[in-house]
Formats: sequence, structure tokens, C-alpha cells
Amino acid sequence: MTALMASIAWAQGTGGGGSGSSGLLSLIPFVLIFVIFYFLLILPQQKRQKQQKAMLDQLKKGDKVVTASGIWGTVTNLGKTTVTLQIADNTKIKIQKDHIAKLRSDEDEKD
Repeated sequence: MTALMASIAWAQGTGGGGSGSSGLLSLIPFVLIFVIFYFLLILPQQKRQKQQKAMLDQLKKGDKVVTASGIWGTVTNLGKTTVTLQIADNTKIKIQKDHIAKLRSDEDEKD
């Protein structure tokens, strides 16, 4: 009977000590979720932002661009934060530089 009592006391004693490590183990799923989010969402977004910034920094007069709203135009003037686009023969618009989505390629012209 004393052996049974000793094993019960031992099991209860290790259960209390194990709860500290089980608390740490319960954080592992959250850490794994954060790592997955980082590699699937945060890292690609940062890469796209760097590419967009590099494209805007290299923008020059004569570049053919597409704005975020889908307007096609040719850069005629560059300001610090604005760009003037010629969208038709006698039509120019001024937009914020950040709203240029991409440079137009020759393949886009065929559509």
C-alpha cells in the first residue's frame, strides 16, 4: 500500500513540475503560425514594396506607364511627389507618383 501511495505522490509531483514546461509548449503553435505568416505574407509584401520603390526611383521622361486606376500614359514631367502624364494628344494629367503601378511593355501595346 505504501508503494501505491508513493507512486501516486510521485505522479502528482511530476504533474505540477510539468505544467511549467507544458505552458511553454503551448506557445509553440503560435510561434509556428507567426513564422508561416512571415514567410507567406510579410516577406513577399516587403519584396514587392522594394521593387515598386526602385521602379519609381528610376522613372524618367518618356516612360510609358500604367496607373493604379488603369490609365495608360507617357511621363512628360517628373516632380518630387507628382508626375505629369500625357494620356492623349492634347491631354495631360498630374497624378501622385505613388499611383503609378507599372511600366508598360511592348507586349501591353498589342492588346
